Amino acid sequence: MAEAFAGTWNLKESKNFDEYMKALGVGFATRQVGGMTKPTTVIEVAGDTVTLKTQSTFKNTEINFKLGEEFDETTADDRKVKSLITVEGGKMIHVQKWDGKETTLVREVSGNALELTLNLGDVICTRSYIKAE
Repeated sequence: MAEAFAGTWNLKESKNFDEYMKALGVGFATRQVGGMTKPTTVIEVAGDTVTLKTQSTFKNTEINFKLGEEFDETTADDRKVKSLITVEGGKMIHVQKWDGKETTLVREVSGNALELTLNLGDVICTRSYIKAE
């Protein structure tokens, strides 16, 4: 369940993030900052409610949601999206839809590592996090 994702996760490695931001339509200056930023993700689970905070020197975001219920989200790059987050087969699957587009963010925990796979069309980005002690 979602409890496996609870904790504080620090970004260790990122592959293809600039290409993913480009596919989202993020401007050059924001991509430059975004590419250098090493965010920390904090996931808190209380029953069926999850809080997901992303903290960095660039920007902090926080979303609160119930698993399996669609909600409105404003992303770090200011997209207004409809989001749906579920946990299936040990993966937390976050689908964002806006302007006829769709991106999927899949988080998977293995021990003290969290792998985030971002997918938009044929662009795939992976971001590896490790759990803070």
